[in-house]
Amino acid sequence: MSTTERPRILVVGGGYVGLYAARRILKKMRYGEATVTVVDPRSYMTYQPFLPEAAAGSISPRHVVVPLRRVLPKAEVLTGRVTTIDQDRKVATIAPLVGEAYELPFDYLVIAMGAVSRTFPIPGLAEQGIGMKGIEEAIGLRNHVLEQLDKADSTTDEDVRRKALTFVFVGGGFAGAETIGEVEDMARDAAKYYTNVSREDMRFILVDAADKILPEVGPKLGQYGKEHLEGRGVEVYLSTSMDSCVDGHVVLKNGLEVDSSTIVWTAGVKPNPVLSRFGLPLGPRGHVDTATTLQVQGTDYVWAAGDNAQVPDLVGRKAGNENAWCPPNAQHALRQAKVLGDNVISGMRGFPQKEYSHANKGAVAGLGLHKGVAFIVMGKMKIKLKGRLAWYMHRGYHGLAMPTWNRKIRVFADWTLAVFLKREVVSLGAIETPREEFYEAAKPAPAPAAVAKTEEKAKAS
Repeated sequence: MSTTERPRILVVGGGYVGLYAARRILKKMRYGEATVTVVDPRSYMTYQPFLPEAAAGSISPRHVVVPLRRVLPKAEVLTGRVTTIDQDRKVATIAPLVGEAYELPFDYLVIAMGAVSRTFPIPGLAEQGIGMKGIEEAIGLRNHVLEQLDKADSTTDEDVRRKALTFVFVGGGFAGAETIGEVEDMARDAAKYYTNVSREDMRFILVDAADKILPEVGPKLGQYGKEHLEGRGVEVYLSTSMDSCVDGHVVLKNGLEVDSSTIVWTAGVKPNPVLSRFGLPLGPRGHVDTATTLQVQGTDYVWAAGDNAQVPDLVGRKAGNENAWCPPNAQHALRQAKVLGDNVISGMRGFPQKEYSHANKGAVAGLGLHKGVAFIVMGKMKIKLKGRLAWYMHRGYHGLAMPTWNRKIRVFADWTLAVFLKREVVSLGAIETPREEFYEAAKPAPAPAAVAKTEEKAKAS
């Protein structure tokens, strides 16, 4: 970490908003005008809309993440967590991956911490659940599902087999519907290579407390998505929730009980709880309360955007909805980051702030290979697409939204190769415990029985 007399712009979080805001600030900043410091517990940004495709093996996991140091060579990137912020002293406490925590002074502050999974105190969830917020979870899910097929193919115990081939997904928003669509697609492909496992042996269950899935694309396309998944053999239970899942025994509110080795939790997100220790005004759901300029209410040196911010939706409010807020999606995050970066530079130079305003352009969702739904807004025209065309829209939009040309090219290369090559169905579950085999080989061998008896007698005497 460098020390400097220049003003410091501290960016807390290296996700979509943090990465793009820091890039924008560095691009607009004059040489030597300020030091930009980005703090995140990971040294890379994850493009979350691609996690379901990474879980299904359609995209290499390395291509879904963007290394911060490579993309922000002129910034100071610290791998650690901001645990507290003292607004009076303008000092942040940094907890690095190793070593003692230390204080870091700043002049301007950008809050871009994103969101974490929203969970409930459901018995067994912490022990059994698999989230879908990071690339590690996506790859872990892929390996886990393929391992279940390995188990089911090899066992003679019918109960073990049934539990291994039952997959429960909780949450029917984008993350849940896309993930179950992609994973079911992968499992269907993989089953072709197993002697004792077929798609008919598997049971996929999607549960949501709401009365519909994919609310972001509207009721008609949401209903189509539900019917499409059901047509592929997915059981969809709406207006219900999970009561418990202790030891994989899933109990739903509607009375259904199943045993499952795979419980995927995608039931929404919430702002990072650590925000409560930053001394900032928060909204009713824990988001940082910002003005239309993305400045935090009551401050002139703090900005926030993305999933951890409560940003007024000017377009919705002009249309008559006084309580309209920008939804937490990549479409807004990208555009907010650019406005935020410009406003930080303007604030540093004493110029007026620009308001953030963006009309919704629609939403796209992929439900597996060649399957999807898309709701596109073009002026006053609203276009609804489904099937293969919607899937092309989904891939095209997110492929172009992927940060950096390096990653764009790699993602499109993955897709192009997949046209000519079959999907990989290799489980690398041992990657989670890479030292286990070496440990077994290196640990001392047990003493022969005769030697052990002699040693025991010697100790007794």
